[in-house]
Amino acid sequence: MIRTIVNSQRLSPASIAVLLVAATALSACGEGFRDSFRNKRTSVAFDGFVFKAKAKEVSKDARDHFTVSVSRVNQSLNGARQAGAHEAVKYCISEYGTSNVEWVVGPESEGLIPVDDKIQLEGFCRP
Repeated sequence: MIRTIVNSQRLSPASIAVLLVAATALSACGEGFRDSFRNKRTSVAFDGFVFKAKAKEVSKDARDHFTVSVSRVNQSLNGARQAGAHEAVKYCISEYGTSNVEWVVGPESEGLIPVDDKIQLEGFCRP
């Protein structure tokens, strides 16, 4: 009696093949889903290059006043300026819900000189 139960639960080779194909196809569908957990930070290219840009408030009391530091400027000064402006807009949107920036030292400032392969921008978020 025990043998008949075990024998009746065996899968045929065709059933195993169908299950393997289905499992393989299903695992390919989830590739994008898994990638979304690997790198939450999306990279945006400016002037053909990706720059590391970080915005932060000057003081905790006045979060509307911020600085943006952009690295890897030697790739392209124009691209680094664009990356800094983009990071500033992202900061103002996340903090105040607006993309209006009043620049103290902006991406179009004439005296913007790279130091140690970085540029530093400064501005205020405005409603």
